[in-house]
Amino acid sequence: MKKIIIALLFIVTVSFDSQREDAFEVGELFKFRIHYGILNAGYVTVEVKDAVISNKKVFHVIGKGYTTGMSRFFFKVDDLYESYFDKETGIPYQFVRKIDEGGYTKNQEGFFSHTENKIFVKDYKNKTQKTLEIPKNSQDILSAFYYLRNHPNIDKLVPGESVVIDMFFDDETTKFKLKFLGREDITTKFGVIPSMIFRPLVQSGRVFKEEESLTVWVSDDNNKLPLRIKASLAVGSIKADLDAFKGLKYSFKVKNKKTFD
Repeated sequence: MKKIIIALLFIVTVSFDSQREDAFEVGELFKFRIHYGILNAGYVTVEVKDAVISNKKVFHVIGKGYTTGMSRFFFKVDDLYESYFDKETGIPYQFVRKIDEGGYTKNQEGFFSHTENKIFVKDYKNKTQKTLEIPKNSQDILSAFYYLRNHPNIDKLVPGESVVIDMFFDDETTKFKLKFLGREDITTKFGVIPSMIFRPLVQSGRVFKEEESLTVWVSDDNNKLPLRIKASLAVGSIKADLDAFKGLKYSFKVKNKKTFD
């Protein structure tokens, strides 16, 4: 459950040097329903708001993940992730990570200094603070997804091609590798939707069954909205589907001619 929520909060992430017109706007919100086998395990919501940092208007994205019902009884999850990033470049200025996963807790805030390629991290739980070096244009877990959606060449990726981003998470920067698999139409509660398929390469071991255990579907339109994610775990599998959305910048079209705004 912990890993699937993390995966949903950044979905798919790649490194870009240029941006197109925003694929999203303030007011966008989407909600995922998470299934573990036949159980409804929980939800993830992600919302875009306005904010001001150092007298500059920025996007403020808030991601929340939580378990429900019997899943909450066996493994309680209440996660909050926030990111503040530049409206023009997509570069993050600040992140918040406040989580409670079965009693494992974190309460951190990070402040990026891209001119110095450093990040200042405050740990409120342990009452510590540290400054770490980061690669140029590093992303946090939420800002990376929105950076991807604005990539001018995202529609031109070739199946089998892999891309990489520098992502700061858990007090370190890692190379997150992503492979584009191709396109297909998938059936959702909203209808049949053309999608792009991605496979993040994750570390195999205790949680994931193997390195390529995650598969992600994103709408093949101007929104680049996440639609579905599947993960094979060491025990069982998890599936998450788009359950609700509002405030999309572009019309959301499906094969059966229904249109959602």
